[in-house]
This record gives sequence, structure tokens and C-alpha cells, in this order.
Amino acid sequence: MNVNVKIAVFGREDTIHQIGALDGEIPETEIFLFACSTAEETANQVEKAVMCDIYLFAGALPYLHAKDLLEKKRLPAVQVPIDEYMILTSLYHVSKKGQEIDRLSLDVPDSRQVSEVLHEISTQYNHIYTYSYGEFKAEGTEHIADHHQKLYEAGDIRLVLTTLEEVADILNNRNIPVACMKIPKRNLLKAIEKAKSIATINHSTSAQIVTGYASIKNIHRLRSVYGETYIHELQQKLQQILRDYAKKTQASVFLNSENQFVLFGTRTMLDHITSHYRDFPLLKRMNEELSVPADIGFGLGLSAEQSELNARLALDTSTEKDNGTCYIVNERRDLIGPLGIRKDFNPSKLYRSLIHEAKLNNELSYNFIDFIEVRNNEPFSSNDIANHYGVTKRSAERTIKKLIAGNVIKASGEEKPYVKGRPRKLFKLNQ
Repeated sequence: MNVNVKIAVFGREDTIHQIGALDGEIPETEIFLFACSTAEETANQVEKAVMCDIYLFAGALPYLHAKDLLEKKRLPAVQVPIDEYMILTSLYHVSKKGQEIDRLSLDVPDSRQVSEVLHEISTQYNHIYTYSYGEFKAEGTEHIADHHQKLYEAGDIRLVLTTLEEVADILNNRNIPVACMKIPKRNLLKAIEKAKSIATINHSTSAQIVTGYASIKNIHRLRSVYGETYIHELQQKLQQILRDYAKKTQASVFLNSENQFVLFGTRTMLDHITSHYRDFPLLKRMNEELSVPADIGFGLGLSAEQSELNARLALDTSTEKDNGTCYIVNERRDLIGPLGIRKDFNPSKLYRSLIHEAKLNNELSYNFIDFIEVRNNEPFSSNDIANHYGVTKRSAERTIKKLIAGNVIKASGEEKPYVKGRPRKLFKLNQ
């Protein structure tokens, strides 16, 4: 029987009602609404949501006011994304009301989002001004409002379009025409799906989380050359490939606002990855069926936030390469990969060392060579050897001691355990 995920939602009253109307659209979830008339109330409201599995914030300021508390208590949290789709739909609503979208001032987390929207709709306005606030502090709302006010009083703009309800309140009090961007239903549903995925993973008995980011290489160039229909077909193919992989590895998959597919999984997905260092079937299928290169980055972590950050670092490494590749960044920020590309070693030389230096018998020597080949010559622990050989951990540790004494392997750091316990030492070939 599946357990419902309890999601606490924080935001201004109108947005809260918008999300409340979605309750029941995503199965196996329960939504608990916490309306905040001011962002400062958010931390107090978070304290009341003690029975919830994850915390969803509909707005930048509510999250910022609760951030210290969330980090202190290690509470999982998700923000509703402010993305290009939200900007585009907001511009549409402004124009639908008969207002010109020329002579307009906007505030967004990243001004490039507005540039991309205007590029997509093939529109150039000389009098659209964008304020990029990024990771602003709560007191920055007055500064943002002042920026819009100066443009209005100079006659450069007719309307302010803001993503921040607090800025809209300030400008309304100053009698400056302002509209607040509405969060599209799609963005709300995606945020709820993401919250559900993270909470479901946190319920898992395994503490280690795996996040994967997958994207088509050079997607912007492909779009400009072949058009939007071609990109849409590629994205559909990639989504189906990833859904098949997610089903096999007990993971979940969704598309984020950056046209990247995100995978969330735990031990089953991690085991599949580590069993295919040398020949990674997912990447192979992607590159064959898409007919264009695609990249994957996997991140490991003991929290969803840590694994997502590491996955982005892994994907960044992949995108720097000419061909489609796959890398892993673990919780120690070690880079592993590229996966699916054989890392050569000298089996004959290794066999001689195992027999003459480590004093292993023929069977153990051949098994160890097979172990190194399967793992693609990546670092390993005594636990990895125990699982591969089908022996006890104590027996594996005796083998490790012989390999170290024979100068066949050397230490290569430590691996944090999946559950509470001492870190495992990692080793690699001394070649």
C-alpha cells in the first residue's frame, strides 16, 4: 500500500488558493496550506508544519525568510520555479488586457530569462527594462521598487511587471501601475511532482540519494537550425528512454525549466550505475536513438540538495566534451568517469603482481582482474569486493591486506556509508 506524501505549501494567500485547487490532481499526495500575509511570517508557519514530509515555497521571499530554519533543522524544501514559461504567460496576460508590453519594467531572478523569451517570440523592444535580483536579501524589495519608480517617473515605462508580491505592494502604495506575475498551473504541478519525488526518496531505507541530469547537447544551436518541432520530437524520444530507465531502476523522472530531464533514485539506481561503469547502456541507447549527442550527469549525496548540486557539476563536465558523455560526482566531490568508456589497464602485469607479490591463488587472481574490469578501474572498497566475490566482509578485508602488502593497490580516499556508520576506505590499482 502506497503512503501519501504530506506537502506543506507556503506563500501569499492568492497563490496558496491556486495550489489548493490542485489538491487531488497528483495521486498519493496531501497538501497542507500555510498562507503568509508577509514573508516574515513564513518561519513561524514552518514551525507549525511538523507532520509534513517536505516544504514547498511559492515565492522567493518566503523561502529566504525560512532558509536558516530549514538548514538548521535539515528540512527538505522545494521552490516553485520562476522560468521563461512564467514570463511568457505573464506578458500574454498583460497584452490580453489591452496594455502595450512596450515601455515595461520587469524584475526576475535572471535577466537572461527575459532575453530568451523575447528572442523566442522574435520581438525586440527598446523600452523593456529588466532588473535581475538573483539571490537578493529580503530588505532588497525597497531597492527593487525604487528602481522601477525611477523608470516610471522618468517616463521610460508605463507598467511594472514583478515576480515579487512584496514589490507589488510597495508600488501600489506609491500609486505606480504594477502587475504581479501569476504562477502558471504547469509550474505549480512540476514543483509538487518534484516535492513528491524527493519526499518519497527520503522515506527510503537508504540514506544516499542519486540525482541525474540529462540533456541534448547543443540544444539551442539545434533549435535554430532545425526548428522547434525537431527539438520537441527529440525531447519526447529522450523522455521515453529515461522513463524506461527510471522504471528499471525504481527512480522518478521529470523535465525542469532548463529543458533538462531530472532523475531521482536511491540504491537501486546507484547499483545499476556502478555495475555498468565500463559499458553504460543508458548513454549508448540515448546516442543511438536520438541520432544526436546527449549528456548525463549523476550526483550522489546524503540529501536531495547535495545530490542535485553534484549532478549539475557532473553535467557541466559532460557538456564540456565534444561527444555525449556521462560523469558522476560523489558526495566527496570526486569526479568519476566518463562512464561507458573503457579505462585500460594491463591484465597480464596485474596477474603477475597478484600471483607473485600479493600471493593470491589463480582463482582469486582471475576474479580480481574481472572485478577491476567490471568496475572500469574505478576506486573500490572492501565491501565492493565482498559483494563481487560473494564472500564475507572479513574475508574481503583479508584480500585487501594481501593486495596492499604486495603493493598491488593503494588507498584512494573514503566513501561515506549509505546509512549511519564509519566511512569505508577506498582503494585503486597501484599502476
